[in-house]
Amino acid sequence: MEESSKKIVATLNDLIQINNDRREGYKVAVAEISDPVLQELFARHSLQSEVFAAELEKQVIELQGEPVEGTRTDGKIFRIWMDIKAALSGNDRKAILNSCEYGEDVALRTYEEALMADVILPVPARQIISKQKRELQEAHNTIKTLRDAPASSARHVF
Repeated sequence: MEESSKKIVATLNDLIQINNDRREGYKVAVAEISDPVLQELFARHSLQSEVFAAELEKQVIELQGEPVEGTRTDGKIFRIWMDIKAALSGNDRKAILNSCEYGEDVALRTYEEALMADVILPVPARQIISKQKRELQEAHNTIKTLRDAPASSARHVF
């Protein structure tokens, strides 16, 4: 595999890992919160990341690369931090939403870095990354709105 293809595969694999982290983080959030509205939203975001990772894995395979498996070390740290924060805050809705927003911020930064990297992404990969980034921004905005809204009005946000 030529050097430019290796860089593209590495960039795509970073995005796969952030989606693996995001998927696992939302699984933790579903388990930590008792609000069924948030559980549904978090389950959707977890599934969204699973779909995103699969789309990116297909691109890696088309480039004759090996899709990465698992999560990043900092993703594991994020999940542990989220577990501890949830335990300490007594399943505090706002604390969990703050953690989720932090995870969304990390995901968005990773996507921005991929789009700004000094590698020339194939058009299909760039289109997928751009579409996923837009959807991640929507997810981030929903989480932020829910975090800032009173719990009683959360059902009307999404």
